[in-house]
Amino acid sequence: MATYNLAVILRNPLNDAEFLLVKQTRPPKFGEEEYDSFVDSDLWDLPRTQLNLLEGEPESRIDVSGAESWSEKIELRNFDVNSALNRIREEVLFGAVQWGHWRFWKYVEEAEFGPGPPVQTVYIEGISVPGYQNLQESCKWMSAQSCLNWLLEVTPSSDRIGPLVVAGLLDNSSQSREWKVPQHLNYQEYPPGVTLVPMKSRTAKPFHTTNLIVFAPDNPSDYRGDICFVASGDALIVDPGCHSDLHEELKNIVASLPKKLVVFVTHHHRDHIDGLSIVQRYNPDAVLLAHENTMRRIGKDDWSLGYISIAGSEDICIGGQRLNAVFAPGHTDGHMALLHVSTHSLIVGDHCVGQGSAVLDSTSGGNMAEYFKSTYKFMELSPHALVPMHGRVNLWPKHMLCGYLKNRRSRETSIVKAIENGAQTLFDIVAYVYSEVDRRFWIPAASNVRLHVDHLAQQDKLPKKLSTPVSLHSLTTWVNYNSNEESFSLWPITSYLTLGIFHSEVPEDVWYAILISMDLGNTYQ
Repeated sequence: MATYNLAVILRNPLNDAEFLLVKQTRPPKFGEEEYDSFVDSDLWDLPRTQLNLLEGEPESRIDVSGAESWSEKIELRNFDVNSALNRIREEVLFGAVQWGHWRFWKYVEEAEFGPGPPVQTVYIEGISVPGYQNLQESCKWMSAQSCLNWLLEVTPSSDRIGPLVVAGLLDNSSQSREWKVPQHLNYQEYPPGVTLVPMKSRTAKPFHTTNLIVFAPDNPSDYRGDICFVASGDALIVDPGCHSDLHEELKNIVASLPKKLVVFVTHHHRDHIDGLSIVQRYNPDAVLLAHENTMRRIGKDDWSLGYISIAGSEDICIGGQRLNAVFAPGHTDGHMALLHVSTHSLIVGDHCVGQGSAVLDSTSGGNMAEYFKSTYKFMELSPHALVPMHGRVNLWPKHMLCGYLKNRRSRETSIVKAIENGAQTLFDIVAYVYSEVDRRFWIPAASNVRLHVDHLAQQDKLPKKLSTPVSLHSLTTWVNYNSNEESFSLWPITSYLTLGIFHSEVPEDVWYAILISMDLGNTYQ
Protein backbone atom coordinates (compact mmCIF):
# COMPACT_ATOMS: atom_id res chain seq x y z
CA MET A 1 0.00 0.00 0.00
CA ALA A 2 1.29 3.44 -0.93
CA THR A 3 2.07 6.19 1.53
CA TYR A 4 1.14 9.82 0.89
CA ASN A 5 2.83 13.19 1.27
CA LEU A 6 1.35 16.66 1.09
CA ALA A 7 3.53 19.24 -0.68
CA VAL A 8 2.54 22.89 -0.43
CA ILE A 9 3.10 25.63 -3.00
CA LEU A 10 2.87 28.88 -1.04
CA ARG A 11 2.84 31.91 -3.32
CA ASN A 12 4.50 35.14 -2.25
CA PRO A 13 1.66 37.66 -1.68
CA LEU A 14 3.98 40.40 -2.95
CA ASN A 15 5.22 38.50 -6.02
CA ASP A 16 3.08 35.73 -7.48
CA ALA A 17 6.03 34.34 -9.47
CA GLU A 18 7.78 33.30 -6.25
CA PHE A 19 6.98 30.42 -3.95
CA LEU A 20 8.29 29.30 -0.58
CA LEU A 21 11.18 26.87 -0.22
CA VAL A 22 12.39 25.25 2.99
CA LYS A 23 15.95 24.22 3.75
CA GLN A 24 15.77 20.46 4.18
CA THR A 25 16.85 18.80 7.41
CA ARG A 26 20.16 17.02 7.09
CA PRO A 27 20.56 13.34 8.04
CA PRO A 28 21.90 12.85 11.58
CA LYS A 29 25.65 13.11 12.08
CA PHE A 30 27.79 10.04 12.64
CA GLY A 31 29.52 11.51 15.67
CA GLU A 32 32.94 10.84 14.14
CA GLU A 33 35.00 13.63 12.60
CA GLU A 34 36.33 11.34 9.87
CA TYR A 35 32.83 11.14 8.40
CA ASP A 36 31.18 14.34 9.65
CA SER A 37 33.86 16.41 7.90
CA PHE A 38 32.24 15.47 4.56
CA VAL A 39 29.25 17.78 4.26
CA ASP A 40 26.68 17.96 1.46
CA SER A 41 25.57 21.39 0.29
CA ASP A 42 22.21 22.79 1.40
CA LEU A 43 19.09 21.33 -0.21
CA TRP A 44 15.95 23.45 -0.72
CA ASP A 45 12.53 22.09 -1.53
CA LEU A 46 8.81 22.70 -1.09
CA PRO A 47 7.33 22.36 2.41
CA ARG A 48 5.96 18.85 2.79
CA THR A 49 4.71 16.41 5.40
CA GLN A 50 3.09 13.01 5.58
CA LEU A 51 -0.60 12.93 4.71
CA ASN A 52 -2.52 10.54 6.94
CA LEU A 53 -5.98 9.07 6.62
CA LEU A 54 -8.67 10.59 8.79
CA GLU A 55 -9.57 8.85 12.02
CA GLY A 56 -13.07 9.97 12.88
CA GLU A 57 -14.49 13.41 12.11
CA PRO A 58 -11.98 16.30 12.00
CA GLU A 59 -12.42 19.35 14.22
CA SER A 60 -12.40 21.48 11.11
CA ARG A 61 -12.13 20.62 7.44
CA ILE A 62 -9.87 22.42 4.96
CA ASP A 63 -11.56 23.16 1.68
CA VAL A 64 -9.26 22.44 -1.28
CA SER A 65 -10.91 23.63 -4.48
CA GLY A 66 -10.55 21.35 -7.49
CA ALA A 67 -9.88 18.24 -5.42
CA GLU A 68 -13.03 16.55 -6.70
CA SER A 69 -11.63 16.46 -10.25
CA TRP A 70 -8.84 14.16 -8.97
CA SER A 71 -11.17 11.82 -7.08
CA GLU A 72 -10.43 8.88 -9.40
CA LYS A 73 -6.81 9.08 -8.26
CA ILE A 74 -7.22 10.18 -4.64
CA GLU A 75 -10.16 11.08 -2.39
CA LEU A 76 -8.63 13.99 -0.54
CA ARG A 77 -11.62 14.28 1.79
CA ASN A 78 -10.55 10.97 3.35
CA PHE A 79 -7.24 12.48 4.50
CA ASP A 80 -6.39 14.72 7.43
CA VAL A 81 -5.31 17.78 5.43
CA ASN A 82 -5.90 20.11 8.40
CA SER A 83 -3.33 18.39 10.64
CA ALA A 84 -0.82 18.19 7.77
CA LEU A 85 -1.10 21.93 7.14
CA ASN A 86 -0.72 22.69 10.83
CA ARG A 87 2.56 20.76 10.86
CA ILE A 88 3.78 22.71 7.85
CA ARG A 89 2.74 26.02 9.45
CA GLU A 90 4.83 25.22 12.53
CA GLU A 91 7.80 24.50 10.27
CA VAL A 92 7.70 27.68 8.20
CA LEU A 93 6.08 30.39 10.36
CA PHE A 94 6.55 32.16 13.67
CA GLY A 95 3.36 32.64 15.64
CA ALA A 96 -0.25 31.91 14.79
CA VAL A 97 -1.06 32.92 11.21
CA GLN A 98 -4.26 31.91 9.46
CA TRP A 99 -4.04 30.19 6.10
CA GLY A 100 -5.67 31.60 3.01
CA HIS A 101 -7.51 29.58 0.35
CA TRP A 102 -6.21 26.39 -1.22
CA ARG A 103 -6.61 24.72 -4.58
CA PHE A 104 -5.55 21.29 -5.81
CA TRP A 105 -2.45 21.65 -7.96
CA LYS A 106 -1.16 18.22 -8.91
CA TYR A 107 -1.01 14.55 -7.98
CA VAL A 108 2.25 12.69 -8.66
CA GLU A 109 2.56 8.91 -8.43
CA GLU A 110 6.06 7.72 -7.63
CA ALA A 111 7.67 5.08 -9.79
CA GLU A 112 8.11 1.56 -8.38
CA PHE A 113 11.64 1.97 -7.05
CA GLY A 114 11.20 -0.34 -4.06
CA PRO A 115 11.84 -1.99 -1.79
CA GLY A 116 9.08 -0.22 0.18
CA PRO A 117 5.77 1.04 -1.17
CA PRO A 118 5.73 4.07 -3.49
CA VAL A 119 5.23 7.54 -2.03
CA GLN A 120 2.45 9.45 -3.76
CA THR A 121 2.45 13.24 -3.46
CA VAL A 122 -0.47 15.64 -3.41
CA TYR A 123 0.44 19.23 -4.31
CA ILE A 124 -1.84 22.06 -3.21
CA GLU A 125 -1.38 25.77 -3.88
CA GLY A 126 -1.98 28.55 -1.36
CA ILE A 127 -3.78 31.56 -2.81
CA SER A 128 -3.57 35.01 -1.23
CA VAL A 129 -1.86 33.84 1.97
CA PRO A 130 -1.07 36.76 4.36
CA GLY A 131 1.39 37.10 7.23
CA TYR A 132 4.65 36.00 5.63
CA GLN A 133 6.78 38.59 7.40
CA ASN A 134 6.95 35.88 10.09
CA LEU A 135 8.94 33.33 8.08
CA GLN A 136 11.47 31.08 9.77
CA GLU A 137 15.14 31.62 8.85
CA SER A 138 15.18 28.26 7.08
CA CYS A 139 12.70 29.55 4.47
CA LYS A 140 13.04 31.78 1.43
CA TRP A 141 11.16 32.86 -1.69
CA MET A 142 12.33 31.71 -5.13
CA SER A 143 10.98 31.79 -8.65
CA ALA A 144 10.75 28.80 -10.98
CA GLN A 145 13.43 30.31 -13.24
CA SER A 146 15.84 30.77 -10.34
CA CYS A 147 15.30 27.15 -9.32
CA LEU A 148 15.94 26.00 -12.87
CA ASN A 149 19.17 28.00 -12.99
CA TRP A 150 20.32 26.34 -9.76
CA LEU A 151 19.54 22.92 -11.21
CA LEU A 152 21.25 23.38 -14.55
CA GLU A 153 24.19 25.66 -13.73
CA VAL A 154 25.75 23.90 -10.78
CA THR A 155 29.11 23.88 -9.08
CA PRO A 156 30.11 21.04 -6.75
CA SER A 157 29.42 23.01 -3.56
CA SER A 158 26.47 25.15 -4.63
CA ASP A 159 23.02 24.98 -3.01
CA ARG A 160 20.61 22.46 -4.51
CA ILE A 161 16.94 22.24 -5.45
CA GLY A 162 14.98 19.12 -4.45
CA PRO A 163 12.75 16.80 -6.50
CA LEU A 164 9.40 18.17 -5.24
CA VAL A 165 10.06 21.46 -7.02
CA VAL A 166 11.03 19.63 -10.20
CA ALA A 167 8.04 17.26 -10.23
CA GLY A 168 5.52 19.85 -9.02
CA LEU A 169 6.52 23.04 -10.81
CA LEU A 170 9.14 22.41 -13.48
CA ASP A 171 8.29 19.04 -15.03
CA ASN A 172 6.33 19.94 -18.15
CA SER A 173 8.77 18.37 -20.58
CA SER A 174 6.88 15.07 -20.85
CA GLN A 175 4.04 16.81 -22.64
CA SER A 176 6.22 18.01 -25.53
CA ARG A 177 9.20 15.67 -25.83
CA GLU A 178 9.38 13.28 -28.74
CA TRP A 179 10.48 10.15 -26.92
CA LYS A 180 7.89 8.45 -24.73
CA VAL A 181 7.76 6.17 -21.71
CA PRO A 182 4.94 3.57 -22.02
CA GLN A 183 1.91 4.88 -20.13
CA HIS A 184 1.76 2.05 -17.59
CA LEU A 185 5.39 2.62 -16.52
CA ASN A 186 5.84 5.38 -13.97
CA TYR A 187 9.12 7.25 -14.12
CA GLN A 188 10.95 10.10 -12.45
CA GLU A 189 12.88 12.97 -13.97
CA TYR A 190 15.33 14.33 -11.45
CA PRO A 191 17.55 16.23 -11.87
CA PRO A 192 16.04 17.76 -15.03
CA GLY A 193 17.14 15.80 -18.07
CA VAL A 194 17.94 12.64 -16.06
CA THR A 195 15.00 10.26 -16.47
CA LEU A 196 14.74 7.06 -14.40
CA VAL A 197 12.40 4.30 -15.56
CA PRO A 198 12.35 1.42 -13.03
CA MET A 199 11.76 -1.78 -15.00
CA LYS A 200 11.24 -5.30 -13.69
CA SER A 201 14.51 -7.24 -13.90
CA ARG A 202 16.31 -10.36 -12.71
CA THR A 203 17.79 -8.52 -9.78
CA ALA A 204 17.90 -9.67 -6.18
CA LYS A 205 15.68 -8.92 -3.22
CA PRO A 206 14.68 -6.59 -1.72
CA PHE A 207 14.62 -4.95 -5.16
CA HIS A 208 12.57 -6.04 -8.15
CA THR A 209 13.58 -3.45 -10.76
CA THR A 210 16.61 -1.97 -12.48
CA ASN A 211 16.53 1.73 -13.31
CA LEU A 212 16.78 2.34 -17.03
CA ILE A 213 18.28 5.83 -17.22
CA VAL A 214 17.63 8.00 -20.26
CA PHE A 215 19.27 11.24 -21.39
CA ALA A 216 17.48 12.72 -24.40
CA PRO A 217 17.75 16.55 -24.61
CA ASP A 218 14.71 18.13 -26.24
CA ASN A 219 16.77 20.40 -28.48
CA PRO A 220 20.04 18.67 -29.35
CA SER A 221 22.91 21.01 -30.16
CA ASP A 222 26.67 20.95 -30.59
CA TYR A 223 28.79 21.20 -27.46
CA ARG A 224 30.49 24.56 -27.05
CA GLY A 225 33.98 23.92 -25.85
CA ASP A 226 37.31 22.42 -26.79
CA ILE A 227 36.82 18.83 -25.60
CA CYS A 228 37.60 15.56 -27.38
CA PHE A 229 34.63 13.20 -27.02
CA VAL A 230 34.95 9.44 -27.12
CA ALA A 231 31.35 9.22 -28.42
CA SER A 232 28.55 11.60 -29.41
CA GLY A 233 24.83 11.18 -29.94
CA ASP A 234 21.40 12.70 -29.50
CA ALA A 235 20.37 10.33 -26.70
CA LEU A 236 21.95 7.95 -24.19
CA ILE A 237 20.59 5.07 -22.13
CA VAL A 238 22.27 3.37 -19.16
CA ASP A 239 21.92 -0.33 -18.26
CA PRO A 240 19.02 -1.70 -20.32
CA GLY A 241 18.58 -4.70 -18.01
CA CYS A 242 14.84 -5.28 -17.92
CA HIS A 243 13.20 -8.72 -17.76
CA SER A 244 12.07 -10.31 -21.02
CA ASP A 245 8.46 -9.59 -19.97
CA LEU A 246 9.20 -5.89 -20.60
CA HIS A 247 11.19 -6.19 -23.82
CA GLU A 248 8.24 -4.84 -25.80
CA GLU A 249 8.20 -1.72 -23.62
CA LEU A 250 11.96 -1.35 -24.00
CA LYS A 251 11.58 -1.69 -27.75
CA ASN A 252 9.04 1.14 -27.77
CA ILE A 253 11.35 3.38 -25.74
CA VAL A 254 14.31 2.66 -28.03
CA ALA A 255 12.21 3.17 -31.15
CA SER A 256 11.08 6.60 -29.94
CA LEU A 257 14.61 7.79 -29.16
CA PRO A 258 16.85 9.42 -31.78
CA LYS A 259 18.81 7.04 -33.99
CA LYS A 260 22.10 8.54 -32.83
CA LEU A 261 21.92 6.55 -29.61
CA VAL A 262 24.72 5.80 -27.14
CA VAL A 263 24.39 2.85 -24.73
CA PHE A 264 26.40 2.98 -21.49
CA VAL A 265 26.79 -0.22 -19.44
CA THR A 266 28.02 0.06 -15.83
CA HIS A 267 28.85 -3.66 -15.56
CA HIS A 268 27.95 -7.07 -16.98
CA HIS A 269 25.42 -8.58 -14.52
CA ARG A 270 22.25 -9.87 -16.15
CA ASP A 271 19.95 -7.37 -14.45
CA HIS A 272 21.92 -4.64 -16.25
CA ILE A 273 22.24 -6.10 -19.77
CA ASP A 274 19.21 -8.36 -20.34
CA GLY A 275 17.79 -5.81 -22.80
CA LEU A 276 20.94 -5.17 -24.83
CA SER A 277 19.82 -7.49 -27.61
CA ILE A 278 16.59 -5.51 -27.96
CA VAL A 279 18.52 -2.25 -28.31
CA GLN A 280 20.76 -3.84 -30.93
CA ARG A 281 17.82 -5.26 -32.86
CA TYR A 282 15.82 -2.03 -33.06
CA ASN A 283 18.71 0.38 -33.40
CA PRO A 284 21.69 -1.37 -35.01
CA ASP A 285 23.45 2.01 -35.29
CA ALA A 286 23.62 2.39 -31.51
CA VAL A 287 27.10 2.78 -30.01
CA LEU A 288 27.95 0.71 -26.91
CA LEU A 289 30.36 2.01 -24.24
CA ALA A 290 31.74 -0.32 -21.56
CA HIS A 291 34.95 -1.27 -19.78
CA GLU A 292 36.99 -4.03 -21.43
CA ASN A 293 36.55 -6.29 -18.38
CA THR A 294 32.79 -5.88 -18.79
CA MET A 295 32.76 -6.53 -22.52
CA ARG A 296 34.63 -9.84 -22.25
CA ARG A 297 31.79 -11.10 -20.03
CA ILE A 298 28.97 -10.00 -22.37
CA GLY A 299 27.97 -12.73 -24.81
CA LYS A 300 27.40 -12.36 -28.54
CA ASP A 301 23.71 -13.12 -28.01
CA ASP A 302 23.49 -9.87 -26.04
CA TRP A 303 25.67 -7.67 -28.24
CA SER A 304 27.41 -8.73 -31.44
CA LEU A 305 28.16 -5.31 -32.90
CA GLY A 306 31.21 -3.20 -32.28
CA TYR A 307 31.79 -1.22 -29.11
CA ILE A 308 34.03 1.47 -27.65
CA SER A 309 36.15 0.39 -24.71
CA ILE A 310 36.35 2.96 -21.90
CA ALA A 311 38.59 3.01 -18.84
CA GLY A 312 37.53 6.21 -17.06
CA SER A 313 37.85 9.98 -17.64
CA GLU A 314 36.38 9.82 -21.16
CA ASP A 315 33.91 12.54 -22.14
CA ILE A 316 30.65 11.82 -23.96
CA CYS A 317 28.51 14.42 -25.76
CA ILE A 318 24.75 13.84 -25.78
CA GLY A 319 22.70 16.51 -27.52
CA GLY A 320 25.22 19.18 -26.55
CA GLN A 321 25.44 18.02 -22.92
CA ARG A 322 28.65 16.62 -21.47
CA LEU A 323 28.89 13.40 -19.48
CA ASN A 324 32.07 11.95 -18.01
CA ALA A 325 32.88 8.26 -17.50
CA VAL A 326 34.26 7.37 -14.07
CA PHE A 327 36.14 4.11 -13.46
CA ALA A 328 34.74 2.73 -10.18
CA PRO A 329 35.98 -0.83 -9.52
CA GLY A 330 34.93 -2.69 -6.41
CA HIS A 331 31.59 -4.29 -7.22
CA THR A 332 33.36 -5.81 -10.24
CA ASP A 333 36.73 -5.06 -11.85
CA GLY A 334 35.04 -3.40 -14.81
CA HIS A 335 32.49 -1.32 -12.94
CA MET A 336 31.86 2.19 -14.30
CA ALA A 337 29.97 5.26 -13.10
CA LEU A 338 28.78 8.24 -15.14
CA LEU A 339 28.73 11.93 -14.19
CA HIS A 340 26.18 14.26 -15.82
CA VAL A 341 28.27 17.41 -15.74
CA SER A 342 25.60 20.11 -16.04
CA THR A 343 23.51 18.81 -13.10
CA HIS A 344 26.48 17.19 -11.32
CA SER A 345 24.46 14.02 -10.73
CA LEU A 346 26.39 10.76 -10.51
CA ILE A 347 25.07 7.44 -11.81
CA VAL A 348 26.76 4.90 -9.54
CA GLY A 349 25.70 1.54 -10.98
CA ASP A 350 25.68 -1.05 -8.19
CA HIS A 351 28.30 0.69 -6.06
CA CYS A 352 25.37 2.03 -4.03
CA VAL A 353 21.76 0.85 -3.87
CA GLY A 354 18.64 2.43 -2.45
CA GLN A 355 18.65 0.24 0.66
CA GLY A 356 21.45 -1.79 2.20
CA SER A 357 24.52 -2.49 0.08
CA ALA A 358 25.20 -4.75 -2.88
CA VAL A 359 27.27 -7.92 -2.93
CA LEU A 360 30.77 -7.46 -4.35
CA ASP A 361 31.19 -10.09 -7.05
CA SER A 362 34.38 -11.94 -6.13
CA THR A 363 34.24 -14.04 -9.32
CA SER A 364 34.39 -10.90 -11.45
CA GLY A 365 37.21 -9.07 -9.74
CA GLY A 366 35.20 -7.67 -6.84
CA ASN A 367 37.67 -6.08 -4.46
CA MET A 368 37.15 -4.34 -1.13
CA ALA A 369 40.23 -2.12 -1.36
CA GLU A 370 39.10 -0.88 -4.77
CA TYR A 371 35.60 -0.37 -3.41
CA PHE A 372 36.96 1.95 -0.71
CA LYS A 373 39.01 3.88 -3.27
CA SER A 374 36.01 4.30 -5.56
CA THR A 375 33.90 5.53 -2.64
CA TYR A 376 36.44 8.24 -1.84
CA LYS A 377 36.64 9.11 -5.54
CA PHE A 378 32.89 9.69 -5.56
CA MET A 379 33.10 11.94 -2.50
CA GLU A 380 35.81 14.04 -4.12
CA LEU A 381 33.45 14.65 -7.04
CA SER A 382 30.90 16.20 -4.59
CA PRO A 383 27.88 15.10 -6.64
CA HIS A 384 24.55 16.83 -6.11
CA ALA A 385 22.68 13.52 -6.32
CA LEU A 386 23.54 9.81 -6.40
CA VAL A 387 21.57 7.80 -8.94
CA PRO A 388 21.69 4.04 -8.21
CA MET A 389 20.48 1.36 -10.59
CA HIS A 390 18.24 -0.08 -7.86
CA GLY A 391 16.12 2.17 -5.67
CA ARG A 392 15.55 5.89 -5.30
CA VAL A 393 17.87 8.80 -6.05
CA ASN A 394 19.84 9.73 -2.93
CA LEU A 395 19.82 13.45 -2.08
CA TRP A 396 22.62 13.35 0.50
CA PRO A 397 25.47 11.76 -1.48
CA LYS A 398 28.40 12.38 0.87
CA HIS A 399 26.38 11.23 3.87
CA MET A 400 25.37 8.04 2.08
CA LEU A 401 28.92 7.30 0.96
CA CYS A 402 30.29 7.95 4.45
CA GLY A 403 27.64 5.59 5.79
CA TYR A 404 28.93 2.90 3.44
CA LEU A 405 32.51 3.48 4.60
CA LYS A 406 31.52 3.40 8.26
CA ASN A 407 29.50 0.23 7.78
CA ARG A 408 32.33 -1.54 5.92
CA ARG A 409 34.88 -0.55 8.56
CA SER A 410 32.54 -1.69 11.32
CA ARG A 411 32.33 -5.08 9.60
CA GLU A 412 36.11 -5.31 9.50
CA THR A 413 36.36 -4.47 13.18
CA SER A 414 33.87 -7.25 13.92
CA ILE A 415 35.82 -9.67 11.75
CA VAL A 416 39.04 -8.95 13.62
CA LYS A 417 37.21 -9.43 16.92
CA ALA A 418 35.75 -12.74 15.69
CA ILE A 419 39.22 -14.03 14.81
CA GLU A 420 40.64 -12.87 18.14
CA ASN A 421 37.84 -14.82 19.81
CA GLY A 422 38.85 -18.02 18.04
CA ALA A 423 37.16 -18.00 14.62
CA GLN A 424 39.14 -20.16 12.20
CA THR A 425 36.82 -20.59 9.22
CA LEU A 426 34.75 -18.29 7.08
CA PHE A 427 31.66 -19.88 8.59
CA ASP A 428 32.92 -19.06 12.10
CA ILE A 429 33.43 -15.42 11.13
CA VAL A 430 30.06 -15.03 9.39
CA ALA A 431 28.25 -16.71 12.30
CA TYR A 432 29.89 -14.24 14.70
CA VAL A 433 29.53 -11.06 12.64
CA TYR A 434 25.98 -11.80 11.42
CA SER A 435 24.69 -13.55 14.54
CA GLU A 436 21.63 -11.27 14.66
CA VAL A 437 20.91 -11.53 10.92
CA ASP A 438 18.58 -14.09 9.31
CA ARG A 439 20.75 -17.08 8.33
CA ARG A 440 19.31 -17.01 4.81
CA PHE A 441 21.53 -14.00 4.22
CA TRP A 442 24.73 -15.61 5.46
CA ILE A 443 25.78 -17.06 2.11
CA PRO A 444 25.89 -13.71 0.25
CA ALA A 445 27.39 -12.17 3.38
CA ALA A 446 30.20 -14.72 3.16
CA SER A 447 31.32 -13.27 -0.18
CA ASN A 448 31.84 -9.80 1.25
CA VAL A 449 33.35 -11.19 4.47
CA ARG A 450 35.98 -13.03 2.42
CA LEU A 451 36.80 -9.79 0.57
CA HIS A 452 36.99 -7.95 3.89
CA VAL A 453 39.48 -10.57 5.12
CA ASP A 454 41.57 -10.01 1.99
CA HIS A 455 41.43 -6.25 2.57
CA LEU A 456 42.53 -6.64 6.18
CA ALA A 457 45.39 -8.92 5.12
CA GLN A 458 46.59 -6.34 2.58
CA GLN A 459 46.75 -3.77 5.38
CA ASP A 460 48.44 -6.27 7.74
CA LYS A 461 45.56 -5.89 10.18
CA LEU A 462 44.67 -9.56 10.66
CA PRO A 463 45.44 -11.05 14.09
CA LYS A 464 48.69 -13.03 14.00
CA LYS A 465 46.92 -16.13 15.33
CA LEU A 466 45.21 -16.52 11.93
CA SER A 467 48.19 -18.17 10.28
CA THR A 468 46.32 -19.85 7.40
CA PRO A 469 43.82 -18.49 4.87
CA VAL A 470 40.21 -18.47 5.99
CA SER A 471 38.52 -21.54 4.54
CA LEU A 472 34.99 -22.68 3.95
CA HIS A 473 35.32 -26.32 5.04
CA SER A 474 32.69 -25.87 7.75
CA LEU A 475 30.06 -24.55 5.36
CA THR A 476 28.25 -27.87 5.55
CA THR A 477 26.94 -26.52 8.86
CA TRP A 478 24.58 -24.49 6.71
CA VAL A 479 23.16 -27.50 4.89
CA ASN A 480 19.55 -28.51 5.50
CA TYR A 481 18.70 -26.01 8.21
CA ASN A 482 15.22 -24.75 8.85
CA SER A 483 14.13 -21.16 9.29
CA ASN A 484 10.84 -19.89 10.66
CA GLU A 485 9.53 -19.15 7.18
CA GLU A 486 10.81 -21.90 4.91
CA SER A 487 13.24 -24.78 4.66
CA PHE A 488 16.43 -24.66 2.62
CA SER A 489 18.47 -27.51 1.23
CA LEU A 490 21.82 -26.12 0.11
CA TRP A 491 23.63 -29.36 -0.68
CA PRO A 492 23.83 -28.80 -4.48
CA ILE A 493 25.77 -25.59 -3.86
CA THR A 494 28.34 -26.88 -1.42
CA SER A 495 30.58 -28.37 -4.09
CA TYR A 496 31.41 -24.81 -5.15
CA LEU A 497 31.80 -23.42 -1.67
CA THR A 498 35.40 -24.25 -1.05
CA LEU A 499 38.31 -21.91 -0.75
CA GLY A 500 38.70 -22.00 -4.50
CA ILE A 501 35.45 -20.19 -5.12
CA PHE A 502 37.22 -16.93 -4.58
CA HIS A 503 39.86 -17.67 -7.20
CA SER A 504 40.20 -18.13 -10.92
CA GLU A 505 39.40 -21.86 -11.19
CA VAL A 506 35.70 -21.22 -10.45
CA PRO A 507 33.44 -20.98 -13.54
CA GLU A 508 32.61 -17.38 -14.43
CA ASP A 509 29.65 -15.93 -12.57
CA VAL A 510 28.83 -19.15 -10.68
CA TRP A 511 28.88 -17.46 -7.30
CA TYR A 512 26.86 -14.45 -8.40
CA ALA A 513 24.41 -16.67 -10.26
CA ILE A 514 23.86 -18.65 -7.04
CA LEU A 515 23.09 -15.47 -5.16
CA ILE A 516 20.68 -14.22 -7.81
CA SER A 517 18.93 -17.59 -8.09
CA MET A 518 18.40 -17.56 -4.33
CA ASP A 519 17.17 -13.92 -4.42
CA LEU A 520 19.83 -12.94 -1.90
CA GLY A 521 22.09 -10.56 -3.79
CA ASN A 522 21.29 -7.15 -2.31
CA THR A 523 19.70 -7.98 1.01
CA TYR A 524 22.34 -7.38 3.61
CA GLN A 525 24.84 -4.76 4.65
